Amino acid sequence: MKNAFIEIKNGAAIPRDEIPHLPFNRVRDLAVSHVKNGGKVVQFFGYEDQGTMKFMTVLRDDKLWAAGCDAPDSYPSMSCEAEPFHLFEREIAEQFGIRPEGHPWLKMVRYQPNERDLPDVFGNDYSEDIPGNYPYYQVQGDDIHEVAVGPVHAGVIEPGHFRFNCIGERVLHLEIQLGYQHRGVEALLKNPAPKRLPIICENIAGDTTIGHGLCMAQAVEALTGVTPDKGAKVIRVIALELERLANHIGDLGALSGDVAFLPPANYFGRLRGDFLNLSLLLCGNRFGKGLVRPGGVSFALDDEMRKILTDRLAELRPQVEHVLELLFSASTVRARFEHCGAVSREDADHLGLVGPAGRGCGLPYDVRRVFPTEAYTDIGIPENSKTTGDVDARAKMRYDEVIQSMEIIQSLITRPIETKPVMPGNYRLAPSSFVVTLNEAWRGEVSHCLLTDDAGQIQRYKVKDPSFHNWNGLAMALRDTGISDFPLNNKSFNLSYCGFDL
Repeated sequence: MKNAFIEIKNGAAIPRDEIPHLPFNRVRDLAVSHVKNGGKVVQFFGYEDQGTMKFMTVLRDDKLWAAGCDAPDSYPSMSCEAEPFHLFEREIAEQFGIRPEGHPWLKMVRYQPNERDLPDVFGNDYSEDIPGNYPYYQVQGDDIHEVAVGPVHAGVIEPGHFRFNCIGERVLHLEIQLGYQHRGVEALLKNPAPKRLPIICENIAGDTTIGHGLCMAQAVEALTGVTPDKGAKVIRVIALELERLANHIGDLGALSGDVAFLPPANYFGRLRGDFLNLSLLLCGNRFGKGLVRPGGVSFALDDEMRKILTDRLAELRPQVEHVLELLFSASTVRARFEHCGAVSREDADHLGLVGPAGRGCGLPYDVRRVFPTEAYTDIGIPENSKTTGDVDARAKMRYDEVIQSMEIIQSLITRPIETKPVMPGNYRLAPSSFVVTLNEAWRGEVSHCLLTDDAGQIQRYKVKDPSFHNWNGLAMALRDTGISDFPLNNKSFNLSYCGFDL
């Protein structure tokens, strides 16, 4: 990548004129080669600059790399040679009408007209462009039947459609269709009022409030030259780990329920509430809303609150360990978890899976270790992964990370944490600048990328939730699996509809 892409740092702004502007074919060849050699795609998106369409590409190995280019009207699809580009290319085709020729599965992502009023590259009439109104993949055969689930689901759950091609009970193929609640988040992020920007970002996916809010705050700080104090960095990490704890424990409870092991299901449900209440203690909101703001945090952590956190964690930890042992020592649970919904390391690598879903397949990548920010620079995050890629591996990754998160929080609150809470205010972003931020949210890598124009206005704000990578992992997990195991596999991934639909 040297002498072609430029090395960048996580959360560090650079002038846009320092980003190499290469011919498109050069970017394509280098990007494809990078992925073939084990690299991964962080961002690949289009934007308009003074009437000209551009592409921005951010890749990673053990470093971050970036390059830009003019966007062609159409181009040979990269997905045919490097699979991790496939969803990025579909997104660009939908947003800007730029066709990736030969794309193996070209369909819409969020069902929106392109921003340039160009003819639809998908061959549809926009009046008919609603999720699900396109020819689904079909398996031919006299014994094949299809099962359609959703988009409306029982209970309180967001919309998404699942189309199974089955022979008997065995799933041959699962097609997942999202886009039912596209909210236009990225359009809202184009020059919002400074006070609105944090509110929009922490609501991208409500269960990832801290993950998305932290990416936003770090991007604004990089573009304003503001550095949070040490106390704020510690509080941010505590909040992110509490978010991880609450969600992992909730997922383990849901998995317990799906295998009809009700004692841990109920116990985990109560424990999830306990950890949500610790977030409530930090900032007055169980999901952490209102805590992370550009420049630091809105609430300090005084000695009394530290003592409450310390005492509650000391009380909760043996309870958590007990119920974890109860779940994973049960032979009936192991019989359901093991060998169910396995995704190979090769497939996970091709799909670019991240977070526990990727680590459960043997991909050890963790942003906290590879590109650490905040107080993670002083915390040794061990390399951890499983090899079986099944429900058991994804559940055990949560087991490990629950214990790890409690240890991280307990280590951080042993000393006084002093910070000066920040108040909402105006700020001026650096003109003609670029920054990308990455954080390890509970589902995996969250990334925000922000470009400013000559006047310091937001020209493009690109958001990527880990579910953007991982939904196809769920589809792969269902291959050659009994359809009755779909709920268990679905819970083992627990992906975000709204984080994908944006």
